[in-house]
Amino acid sequence: MINRSGQPERVVSGMRPTGRVHLGHYHGVLKSWIDLQHKYDCFFFIADWHALTTHYEDDLSMIGRYAREMVIDWLAAGVDPGRVTMFIQSRVPEHAELDVLLSMITPLSWLERVPSYKDQQEKLKERELATHGFLGYPVLQSADILIYCANHVPVGEDQVPHVELTREVARRFNYLFGRDPGYADKAEEAIKKLGKKGARLYRNLRAAYLEQGDQEALAKARALLEENQNVAIVEKERLYGYLEGRGRIILEEPAALLTAASKLPGLDGEKMSKSYDNIIALRDDPHRVEKGLRAMPTDPARKRRHDPGDPQKCPVWDLHQVYSDHEVKEWVQDGCRSAAIGCLDCKQPLIDAVLAEQQLMHTRAAPYADDPTLVRNIIADGCERARTVATQTLDEVRRSMGLEYY
Repeated sequence: MINRSGQPERVVSGMRPTGRVHLGHYHGVLKSWIDLQHKYDCFFFIADWHALTTHYEDDLSMIGRYAREMVIDWLAAGVDPGRVTMFIQSRVPEHAELDVLLSMITPLSWLERVPSYKDQQEKLKERELATHGFLGYPVLQSADILIYCANHVPVGEDQVPHVELTREVARRFNYLFGRDPGYADKAEEAIKKLGKKGARLYRNLRAAYLEQGDQEALAKARALLEENQNVAIVEKERLYGYLEGRGRIILEEPAALLTAASKLPGLDGEKMSKSYDNIIALRDDPHRVEKGLRAMPTDPARKRRHDPGDPQKCPVWDLHQVYSDHEVKEWVQDGCRSAAIGCLDCKQPLIDAVLAEQQLMHTRAAPYADDPTLVRNIIADGCERARTVATQTLDEVRRSMGLEYY
């Protein structure tokens, strides 16, 4: 997909290295990444600074270990290093500088109203979260996204407010700093590069939009700019802003790209989570997986083998929704309700499906687990590309703020 500047649209997403990647992550996040990598210019990163917002009191050496294993898990899941840029957040210090600059303009009230702020404090009462880093982590998250001019951010529904905050931060920044000295004069100079006919059409369409609110004129003017090859990207962005009566776009406003919520239950029947210690890791030991699934709780009404059950009340059914085809699901529904099959019978197709899925991941992961140099090279290349893009954005941010004194 191509953005209005003629470049491939970009997706940015990250994952905190606070534990082992599990099947909930795979079905909730990684599967969408694997699909997106074929459609967009994807930047996927290890959010190690974000891990510190809640785990700064833990053994920090584990973050490095989890980060290394996480990259291997991504590769095992099918993330293609030839298609995407994979990097570590803390290896691109431009994130931190943009975070500082954005924090100067972000109202405190915006951060306090983020839904997850109080929610996480409530859930993690055992941790001391009354810190500047925890309150301000949405700004760092905004910097992670904005520094790569991301067009889309894949998130679950609960994370949409974070993307909306990022849009507000970008909007506020552009409003404050998008009108550089001589802004109108520079826009008029750029208009001339559209050619006599194009310049006249642009001015007429701009007047129709600004004076009459003509949305069709706005769309036609945008199309005119998109098609023109004689105007540099920076000048084109200035003309987009001039067209709409605002400043130049310095930081792109991203859109939330909703992903399917993972409803995968853990081995105790509750939502799969590292916090509950109920996960099936992406590259788990097969014997542990089989033992855990066999012991997984089922419909509490089925106390004896001949008692009929209700799949809707059984967490194992949620796994069938993910792993089983229509035929198996029909077999489970009929067999459970009539007591024709037992709970262990019901679980066997799941065990087979999960183990088959994980065998493929073990196979993909083997070369990287055997040779750590391969992973280091992928991350080194990714960090280099990420820094190149981040530096370009940060240079423009500094210029727009007047921070280049010499």
